[in-house]
Amino acid sequence: MTERLAPEALPRAAALLRDGALVAFPTETVYGLGADARNGRAVAAIFEAKGRPHFNPLILHLPEAAAAFAEVVPDARAEALAARFWPGPLTLVLPRRRTSRVDLLAGAGLDTLAVRVPGHPLALALLRAAGVPVAAPSANRSGGVSPTTAEHVLDGLSGRIAAVLDGGPCAVGVESTVLDLTGPGAVLLRPGGVPAAEIEAVIGPVGRTIPIEAAEATRTLRSPGMMLSHYAPALPVRLGATSLGPAEALLAFGTPIPGAALAWNLSESGDLAEAASRLFSGLRWLDAEGARRGAAGIAAMPVPAEGLGEAINDRLSRAAAPR
Repeated sequence: MTERLAPEALPRAAALLRDGALVAFPTETVYGLGADARNGRAVAAIFEAKGRPHFNPLILHLPEAAAAFAEVVPDARAEALAARFWPGPLTLVLPRRRTSRVDLLAGAGLDTLAVRVPGHPLALALLRAAGVPVAAPSANRSGGVSPTTAEHVLDGLSGRIAAVLDGGPCAVGVESTVLDLTGPGAVLLRPGGVPAAEIEAVIGPVGRTIPIEAAEATRTLRSPGMMLSHYAPALPVRLGATSLGPAEALLAFGTPIPGAALAWNLSESGDLAEAASRLFSGLRWLDAEGARRGAAGIAAMPVPAEGLGEAINDRLSRAAAPR
């Protein structure tokens, strides 16, 4: 059963997050579905609970700008925007710090992370009490309407998450604005709670990205809530492997194909949540170690196309696409 926690039960919500459980919580925009961003199993559980078909990058929620910038590398634009709009409904996409311990799955395997400091007192108190960066998409089933009350959260996720921290209705009611600052020109990836004109008043002109419909087709953007181009290994990836070719490294699932000189098992027990949490790390490790050892490619064993397996297979199919 999903616990419905009153604000005074905040320590309970924080403890659940630290223990790897999923907790929905209010922000000034919509309710977020939070997990410890450093815990790959907890992050994978977000996708499972939402029924999210792809591993989109998730927005990291932090209690202050200093905590956010400990995970990403800010520039002068980011610092100016943070000073003006944080806490508040603005998400900044910035280069990931090498020292960040955020799980690769939370950033969808990219070299960037999306960060924000929410403008809701209960959310900020929860983040301070939890003491971990919290990955949090909207707390609804994938494709559903974003929730602005605890009741909305329970309507879609009751029994699928540990708890919802009830902070009443959300004030803004639409998601945060997402701004990409990874290039020389700032790009608006998603309109939201902070109008573009207010951003431009701080940093100057902001470019607009392609429509979401085109983003779905091309998967070329870095925005949470859109489909994107993910990290792809340099070594070619072969799907559905039941045998090994010459000098192939093995991405295994369940009982591995025998004879691999280099292997990474997503889950020996066939656990899809474990496999999801180990996918990006495994691809990166096989790519780097395979290149060092002279591997010709990566053979990926079949993964069931059910539950999180759908997202795993989606990611693998893009890793194996011609390039």
